Amino acid sequence: MNSNKRNEETVVLEAQDNNLMQYGLPPVIPKGIFRTYDIRGEVNESGVSPGIAYAIGLVFGSMIKETGGHEVIVGRDGRLTGFELTQALVVGLRQSGCDVIDIGQVPTPLVYFATKTLSANSGIMVTASHNPGHHNGFKSVLDGVTLSTEGVQTLYQHITEHDWTVASQQGGYREHEIIEPYIRYVSEQVQLQRPLKVVVDCGNGIAGVVAPALYRAMGCEVIELFCEVDGHFPNHHPDPTIPENLDDIRAAVKAHQADVGLAFDGDGDRLGLITNEGEIIWPDRQLLFFAQDVLKQHPGSKIIFDVKCTNHLPQKITEWGGEPIMNQTGHSLIKKRMLAESAPFAGEMSGHIFFNDEWFGFDDGAYVGVRVLRIVASQSSTISELFQALPDSINTPELKLPMAEEKKSAFMQALIEGGDFGEAKRITMDGLRVDFGYGWGLVRPSNTSAYLVIRFEAETQDQLNTIQACFRDALLSIDSELELPF
Repeated sequence: MNSNKRNEETVVLEAQDNNLMQYGLPPVIPKGIFRTYDIRGEVNESGVSPGIAYAIGLVFGSMIKETGGHEVIVGRDGRLTGFELTQALVVGLRQSGCDVIDIGQVPTPLVYFATKTLSANSGIMVTASHNPGHHNGFKSVLDGVTLSTEGVQTLYQHITEHDWTVASQQGGYREHEIIEPYIRYVSEQVQLQRPLKVVVDCGNGIAGVVAPALYRAMGCEVIELFCEVDGHFPNHHPDPTIPENLDDIRAAVKAHQADVGLAFDGDGDRLGLITNEGEIIWPDRQLLFFAQDVLKQHPGSKIIFDVKCTNHLPQKITEWGGEPIMNQTGHSLIKKRMLAESAPFAGEMSGHIFFNDEWFGFDDGAYVGVRVLRIVASQSSTISELFQALPDSINTPELKLPMAEEKKSAFMQALIEGGDFGEAKRITMDGLRVDFGYGWGLVRPSNTSAYLVIRFEAETQDQLNTIQACFRDALLSIDSELELPF
């Protein structure tokens, strides 16, 4: 190796060491933030930090280089810590030798869109999705594939071992406007048969920079609620799976006599749906709505859904000539299964919905809203009437039982091994789902937060009460001090 080359590497390594000191990479890497399908946690010295962001940049950039790539898309949502974390991430990516294309403050789906339409097919989004405002994290796409369990753990392992490649020449950096190209692409692809009146609630999340403009570009009259991006989330938290977060949009839809209400989570990859009557349509019923439409165009196709979804979904998919496939919860896991099965459509109860027919196969709340509008605009019936034609049941939303991260695994093992549910069918692919024939109950550990997720469904209220009583006894037999949410 010549002396000039050694000098270049010395300068780069010294810069790396200086950045490690500047960003404060902790001596013990917090394993808990490296979750099943992304990285997220509280922003502090022992959680998500600029030091962690810098190290992720070095490792992820090295992984990109190993796949033969050299460019990476970077975006961030509206959280107050996003800019600082993105700065550190970009430094790490560039020191790995990757050229960074910064698309700025955008919803997560626009990072995915950029990897499909620009020259780079890898990307990182700085976001904690629907987690509290003091959290942040990272969602990653490597060589066109969303990182899930194995990829996230590979990142963790390399970071703990300081196993990354520092390039002799720093990668480049440029900014790129993606919002207008995205709006143009979608509005040219999908035309509505008639204009609609739409209420849009972005909960002060990043969807506000895209969704209202997109629907106006499609000819809709848009009434905006909380579409100004504000990382303090001053009005309500941007999580459409929580019923009280939808109170404002439900009232606005009825007050304005709107055709539909569309609510978004913090990073814009999930959708909450409100009918013209102000009724909440939970995501598993949205999947029914979309599956029927997709199967008309793709008869016999496979449809992927998660363990939290209604029993009506596999029943109706089969009736409509499709093949239902139940899968573990997790946006990257659902997407991975959809691609493996060549399914045109997939989704989960949390609101991540994937169109792989006319779209790119990634979860995008604004685009899912477009598909809602297209179906409604093609019918003379209201959206409320369209859903009345689909089966429904007595069910609960996702209930949350707070539990420390370090206790969840042992608790679930005790429930699976010791829970007494008689002859009911047990499904243990993701937590414990017990099917009684007339309904079911589910307990599973959240992969993103310190709680267990619980849900119930039955044909009648009495049957729901019976199922809940069985689960209540099973849960309290493990820990009698639990404060159950049902």
